[in-house]
Amino acid sequence: MNKTKIFIALICSIFSFSFAQKEYTKQKITDDIEITKLTEHSYIHTSHAEMPSWGRVASNGLIFINDGEAILFDSPINDSLTKILVRWITDSLKGKIVGFVPNHWHNDCMGGLSYLQSIGIDSYAYNLTIEIAKEKKLPVPAHGFSDSLILNLGDKIILCKYYGAAHSLDNIVVWIPSEKILFAGCMVKELASNGLGNTVDGDVSEWPKTINKILSDYPDAEIIIPGHGKAAGTDLLKHTLKLLEKDTNR
Repeated sequence: MNKTKIFIALICSIFSFSFAQKEYTKQKITDDIEITKLTEHSYIHTSHAEMPSWGRVASNGLIFINDGEAILFDSPINDSLTKILVRWITDSLKGKIVGFVPNHWHNDCMGGLSYLQSIGIDSYAYNLTIEIAKEKKLPVPAHGFSDSLILNLGDKIILCKYYGAAHSLDNIVVWIPSEKILFAGCMVKELASNGLGNTVDGDVSEWPKTINKILSDYPDAEIIIPGHGKAAGTDLLKHTLKLLEKDTNR
């Protein structure tokens, strides 16, 4: 390898490391909710709640806002926390929430759906998520889609798409091309994670196939948001594949 190639490789490695270590502006709303600003239009909402068998868990969701309107991706685990988050979006971001999309059926994704429906917010979900919600007698999202859904928020486009089973059978991803943000939810593990977490409702054999499809379709994703833990770049997808390989080889 000549000196030019060595220099380019070094610069690339420094950039990747710097991104992984990047700190965003965080704001504590309550002891249980904090907001992380990613871009002018996008925010991670992180809520903390007790979960059976897991203790106190921090769960991520996404807020995307444009021209005074917002779409919420995943809610906090219950109605009371969701109410606090909605109030913050309305008061601090001056945004009217016009839609809600859960990543999958677990309560750390749609535990606040009942409250959102009570205040007239429209909801969209993958068809299998709706089927499971009905089967388990959970609040049911209003509109379903079979493969993908495109939402428009002003002049911004949002793609919600199903790629296959992973952490759950129904998990989707959300891609916002203008921000190069991929909200992947619980199918993607943070870099600090040493295991796959809850796999009871998923399919570990299909999980690597699903991740590889996503990695192929979004190689230019700059910010990938996991269901739990810190956001990073495409290293999250590669890290998840390594954890899956480790689990398979046990």
